[in-house]
Amino acid sequence: MEASTTGTNNSVVDPNDLLVIDDVKKHFPITRGIIFQKQIGSVKAVDGVSFSVKKGETLGIVGESGCGKSTLARCIIKLLETTGGQINFDGRDITKLSRSTMRPIRREMTMIFQDPYASLNPRKRVGAIVGEPLEVHNLGSASEIKTRVQELLEVVGLNPEHYNRFPHEFSGGQRQRIGVARALAVNPKLIVCDEPVSALDVSVQAQILNLLKDLQDDFGLTYIFIAHDLNVVRHISDRVLVMYLGKVVEIATRDVLYKEPKHPYTGALLSAVPIANPELGRKREPIVLEGDVPSPVNPPSACNFHPRCPRFVEGHCDVEEPPLYSFGNGHVAACHYALERWPMDASEIRRASASRAPEPEPEQPLPA
Repeated sequence: MEASTTGTNNSVVDPNDLLVIDDVKKHFPITRGIIFQKQIGSVKAVDGVSFSVKKGETLGIVGESGCGKSTLARCIIKLLETTGGQINFDGRDITKLSRSTMRPIRREMTMIFQDPYASLNPRKRVGAIVGEPLEVHNLGSASEIKTRVQELLEVVGLNPEHYNRFPHEFSGGQRQRIGVARALAVNPKLIVCDEPVSALDVSVQAQILNLLKDLQDDFGLTYIFIAHDLNVVRHISDRVLVMYLGKVVEIATRDVLYKEPKHPYTGALLSAVPIANPELGRKREPIVLEGDVPSPVNPPSACNFHPRCPRFVEGHCDVEEPPLYSFGNGHVAACHYALERWPMDASEIRRASASRAPEPEPEQPLPA
């Protein structure tokens, strides 16, 4: 097991990489005072994340609520300015670009938002919503934009005659298709999908996922796909990145991650995934993590996961922060004591948990 660094400054950039994220941080300041505000701390929403995405690839990002997935997505699209680190898109550093310099690059990176109801302006017709990116970037006359919008509606499985309808006239799945059409309008290279199917029914989820895969094949798109549903991520992703409390804890190809996870947190997530076979589901014992997720205002020392980890070793995990150890073929995990096998043996988990339990206090003698 060799330590691997996620940074890219000391390595040769692969020409096949469309996006390279190097030690990106986003800290939200906590201030006190009304007139004279003073910063007393910060929320470390994203704290030193590094990874790369190849052209035509789908990278899935998973993790608990509050781990920094959506904040990272907004940093990549430059909806939020980063606190530190570097974002390299298609061979160009876009981290500190001004608004005017960034505008032409925005044509190449778009986003599909989570809520299909809140992401569409209820006062505008579908034609205006989908055609707005074309107008902003001056990509054609009014008649050309209308023709392009109608073509996009047909591509995503809607009727071109829906051009003059309002969002409230569509179902949730149809609204998300409108969001997909808007993201495709300017022929982007990268689409960031921020939980695009979490608010939809299961049958509609399958339709949107199949649509995204078909569009990727037809247009050579690159996706960053954020979701809570690990089955959805497994269906659509080529590689999977696992986040915990603003940090990357594991990255691997889809098949390797689901068959041989190395980080205990990844193992706990996978143990909670429902199994279609009832007999196998009854035999499996899920890994229950103790305690609550620590606050990003004051994260634990060294390994962020050590207060909840069943493999915690005192004097090591709480003192030395684990690097991303390499397990071969691009599989890395930030754990000093990675999982040797999967599924984890339930008795091993109980023994590890029992070893962490506090010793009972000695009984005090009763007063005479």
